[in-house]
Amino acid sequence: MKLNYLGRVIKGASFKKLNEAIDKVHNDSKKSKLLIFLDIIMCIIKYGAGYNDYVIFEFYKMNRKQRKTYMTRIKNKTLISMLNNEKNTYIFNEKNVFDKVFKDFLGREAIDVKEMDMNKFEAFINNKEYIFAKPSVGECGKGIEKIHVSDFKSTQELYEYIKSPEKNFGVIEEMLIQHPDVAKIYPYSLNCLRVVTIVNNNTPYILYAVFKTGNNGHFVDNLESGGFACHFDLDKGIVVGPGHTSKLITYDAHPQSGIQFVGYKLPFVEEVKELVKKAALVVKDVRYIGWDVCITPNGPAIVEGNDYPAYDFPQLPDKDIPRIGLIPKIEAVGIKVKK
Repeated sequence: MKLNYLGRVIKGASFKKLNEAIDKVHNDSKKSKLLIFLDIIMCIIKYGAGYNDYVIFEFYKMNRKQRKTYMTRIKNKTLISMLNNEKNTYIFNEKNVFDKVFKDFLGREAIDVKEMDMNKFEAFINNKEYIFAKPSVGECGKGIEKIHVSDFKSTQELYEYIKSPEKNFGVIEEMLIQHPDVAKIYPYSLNCLRVVTIVNNNTPYILYAVFKTGNNGHFVDNLESGGFACHFDLDKGIVVGPGHTSKLITYDAHPQSGIQFVGYKLPFVEEVKELVKKAALVVKDVRYIGWDVCITPNGPAIVEGNDYPAYDFPQLPDKDIPRIGLIPKIEAVGIKVKK
């Protein structure tokens, strides 16, 4: 654990949120607030788990042996620093660059807005009802617009809108059409699999998969927009846990479609595994990646890659599931997680 990073985490901590975390744990466990506070401090020092990790993973319900298996904020940051060369992470952070490097994995057309002239634009939007315009740099779906081409009076007007410096779009992309079996649980967003790969000795491994869906009419599947994340078994091709929200509320069924999460089956899972393992070897010195994968009627397509993979999704607690974190899976492929 790097002490300077730990210091920045502590310095940036919100005492209001810390108090809220203590209150939540107290209400759930009935333990003394002082003992909870002291346990949180101990977990920061010993496991690199801040108060958010402490709450969302329910550290207060675990013994020491269980806590040691969990990937935490500081451990995850250390692993990222060890496996991902910072000089090349821009490939994943700048969408126009990502779309060029991984063009064979996208399953859709894409154009860099800076390199786009009117002729290229006219050819791109021909026969398209919708397109997506995205900032070059962004996260959690912020700044992305789903554009209905016919809402604009002319091709020139739409071209100028996309080129506008105020919009700061970096790429435009063809809209992906997802497989009907994926869409029926929630049809308004791409319901993606988040699949995390890790590479050791030039061999790619899959650490985990999570199924994400949108909610509340939003066209993105992020938890920050009210979406859900469910544990997913890539070998069986089914959802194996309830839907988790960013507010730590779980749902057995999607509130809009009424479809049960557990047992929900997705197609093309073998192709998903093959695709992400192949993609994981493209940038040799960025070895720990979270891929968002859409499943189309013709197979999987990569929506984006994240060089700062989420460690929380696969460790969210589900009822009757053993409390074992990600660390044993990582160390099973020969990578030692620094304490």
